[in-house]
Formats: sequence, structure tokens, C-alpha cells
Amino acid sequence: MYKLLFTQVIARFMDAETAHHTTMRGLRAIQRAGAAPLIRRILAPRDPALTVRALGLEFSGPLGLAAGFDKDAVAYEALGAFGFSHVEIGTVTGQAQPGNPKPRSWRLLPDRAVINRMGFNNEGSAAAAARLRERRPGTIVGVNIGKTKLVPEAEAAADYVTSTERLAPYADYLVVNVSSPNTPGLRDLQAVEHLRPLLAAVREAADRVTRHRVPLLVKIAPDLADGDVDAVADLALELGLDGIIATNTTIGREGLASDPELVKETGGLSGAPLKERSVQVLRRLRARTGDRLVLISVGGIETADDVWERLRAGATLVQGYTGMIYGGPLWAHRINRDLSRRLRGSAFGAITDLAGNSRSAG
Repeated sequence: MYKLLFTQVIARFMDAETAHHTTMRGLRAIQRAGAAPLIRRILAPRDPALTVRALGLEFSGPLGLAAGFDKDAVAYEALGAFGFSHVEIGTVTGQAQPGNPKPRSWRLLPDRAVINRMGFNNEGSAAAAARLRERRPGTIVGVNIGKTKLVPEAEAAADYVTSTERLAPYADYLVVNVSSPNTPGLRDLQAVEHLRPLLAAVREAADRVTRHRVPLLVKIAPDLADGDVDAVADLALELGLDGIIATNTTIGREGLASDPELVKETGGLSGAPLKERSVQVLRRLRARTGDRLVLISVGGIETADDVWERLRAGATLVQGYTGMIYGGPLWAHRINRDLSRRLRGSAFGAITDLAGNSRSAG
């Protein structure tokens, strides 16, 4: 039914950003009305075989929602109720900012993909912290932080530290985003000489403002050369990071079947076209780091088979976003259900028995 609604109504009469804001209003209403616990009882994963223990936390399943959907921490509880084991809010910046001019998001229907150049539109880390301060137990919440656009590169570390000081006390884990293509110069921070002092500063700030150690991860782009992927992996081990999220959106446009005018839009491409490269980066990271880092795989997740492949390739956890746009509100629930069925028909008794996950969970 959702597929028919999406193709005949949503995709025809609502642009991508309008559809997103409409969805967020509904989710906020669910959260404010206190209906999330009821929905959770129906849709959240309940099969103990799906449980993943990682980052010092217990996840009800391997599938979470990637950053970018709930930018301002307004609907994470409702989103978790629809079947996600964790919700990553953000990207949040030190200062509030409107993002890039509209239009800034497009669906590529033949490719099951989205192009966006949102530009970290959000209300800032102070506003997000105020909301998270009131959050109730039930949903694992990761906090993804990025650089304010107007802050020069030389002051980037201080901007990330500001967000860390405000948000680390309320985060189940913290993610440094240096891989969005929509903030000028941001991806330059992935270079090890820039990334080392930035991550060290965030780690020090997080430890200073919290009583417990908040897990710290870095999110990287699929467009990094293999050698740069290796360098980030080595740096993560050197600094004692907890994990890497791979990957963000891509600036590549190879092999797309959609309208060439849409394909030419600048911004990050997400969805099905990222599958191959996302898996390549995941395998490279796992080979480089062994069982010493938690790896969260993102990019082109559409089905339980995709989740299964990532876990076998070395992922500890998996995240989706565009898959939900095309799959609808029951998308995560269906994946969890199908994973449970697949486990029962396989030689594995639990998600953590899969080769990649058993090496990295803990």
C-alpha cells in the first residue's frame, strides 16, 4: 500500500523536503502525545537473537536510523518505536544555521536514490542539548556533530568542542562528521593531519564534561581513496576511538538512470547506488582494524539481505535512511522480521554469530 501511495501521491505532489517535514510533524505529534511506547510494543524488534552488544550498550537489533533525518532531536523516541534499535540525531552544529538555499533535495526514483545539499540546517547544539536533557530511557541516541558553515577551518576544532561540551552528557555515543559534501571545506578535515587534532580535542572535551566515557566515532565519505581509508582507520586505532561509520553520501554520479538534469544537481547522493562502494569500504576497514573497532555500515541498505551482507562483511551495526523513504514507515519493522526468519533458517543462532559481527561486538 505504501508503494502505491508513494508513487502515485507523494512522489507526484510533494517535493522531497516537503514530504520530510510532513513526516517529521507526524512523528513529533506521536512523541508529544506519548504514543511511542505503544507503537514500540508492536513494531520494535523483540527477538533476542537480534540483540547486539556494542559500544557498552545493548541494541535490540542491528538496524538503526542514520543521521540527517532527525536533525534537531525532536522525534528520536517516535522513530525508535518504529523498529530502529538506535537513532542518530543531527548533524548538529555549534551555531544554528538555515542550511543551503532551496530547492536542496531531490528523489531519483529510477535509481532508488536521493540527492541532497541541505547544508546542515539545524537549530544548533544548544537547542538540541535542551531537548536531549529531557529524554526518557528507551531509545539509544547517537549524536552526530559537524562544523558550522561560517566557522573558518582554522577554528573548526573549537566549534566541534562547543557542540561536544553541550551534547556529550546526553549522548549514548558521539559521532564526528567530517564527510558531508555540503559544507565547503568540511571534507578537507578527513585528512589525517587535520583530523588528528580535531578528534583529540573532541575526546578531551567529552571526557571533561561527562562522568562516564562516551563512545566516540568518526563518519567518513565513500569517495576517500583506499589509502586514505587506511589512514583514517590507523588514526582511529592510534587515538583509541571506538569506531567508524562508513559511509556518508557520495559526490559520484556513475551509472545512474534518472533524468540527467536531476543527476547534475550538486550535493550528496544516497541510496541504492552506494551499495557497492559502501561494502568495499567496510571490508577494507575490517581487514585493517580486525576486531578493535566497532564498524557501522551505511549506504544502500534496502532489505534484510543488505543488512545480512554487511554483518557478514564485518559490520557491527547497520544504518539506513533513504531505504525508509522508499520503503515507508514499516520498513525497519519488516527488516527486523525478515532477519529473524533468516536466522531461524540458517546455521546461525543469533546476529552475533555472524562472522563479522562476532568479531566486533562487545
